[in-house]
Amino acid sequence: MEADATGVEGGEERGTRDALLVVHTGREATRKVASLAAQRLADAGFDLRILPDEYSTDEGLFDDLPEGQRPRTVTAESDAALGMEIVLVLGGDGTLLRAAELARHARVPMLGVNLGRVGFLAEADLDDLDEVLDAVVGRTYRVEERMTVDVVAHQNGTELGRTWALNEAIVEKMNWARLLDVVLEVDGRPVSEFACDGVLCATPTGSTAYAFSAGGPVVWPEVQAMLLVPSNAHALFAKPLVISPDSSVALEVSGRGDAGVLVCDGRRTIELPPGSRVEVVRGRNPVLLARLRVQPFTDRLVRKFGLPVQGWRGRQR
Repeated sequence: MEADATGVEGGEERGTRDALLVVHTGREATRKVASLAAQRLADAGFDLRILPDEYSTDEGLFDDLPEGQRPRTVTAESDAALGMEIVLVLGGDGTLLRAAELARHARVPMLGVNLGRVGFLAEADLDDLDEVLDAVVGRTYRVEERMTVDVVAHQNGTELGRTWALNEAIVEKMNWARLLDVVLEVDGRPVSEFACDGVLCATPTGSTAYAFSAGGPVVWPEVQAMLLVPSNAHALFAKPLVISPDSSVALEVSGRGDAGVLVCDGRRTIELPPGSRVEVVRGRNPVLLARLRVQPFTDRLVRKFGLPVQGWRGRQR
């Protein structure tokens, strides 16, 4: 689902323009890009915010800017994006996943500029910075919803924790010398039991991340589905599955084996004692990604993975 940058139903003009910057700090090149972006947005009338962690790990981040143009720190990190017009992310996919924790809670779109390696989640590369800033100032970007998953872990009726994921929720082993025994369930019915390194429950967005490395298929973002991808399973039937986004998934850690751990987007973890149960459903709140231009996902896939297409001649007319 897409909407224009002014909001749902055409939107209304806002009085104050506020933006949150989330920056991968500690690099000289990133510092220069962040200062350039901050100066341009401040000149356009934006009131800029930044997380305290950014300044604490890179005290000289905006030293080359006048005092009045430097972003102010946000004190309540969980609510840092509330009231923002946009979250501008300067870094790789890890930085964008960190920003997603804030943007999702506030229902604010993120626009990522890739300063890392592949940067599959980012909308633009460093060479596109001027276009990105023009789009933010002019509100000419589109907003795309990305499916998430909500996750809850239990043991013997006691809740161990709740979390969510944009890319994937993984139940994996803690003892790397041994495999983890799990039972896979879909829609309240058992599918298979096997020993493995772990099982990933991924979104279409996460299909190009860890799930892809584990042997899962690439799923186009507009396809609403959940992926179940076993990692190094010792079983005859342990292939990746693509299931309905309205299905419920459960992964049970055998009470006879070792403990496991739930890891969501590589950032949020919950320990899983033997006998634990992890339940995964479609997330109630999507993540909003800002897009500069309409382009086929195929082109993004080819560009990010450097796929060989030199022999393509195109459709004959």
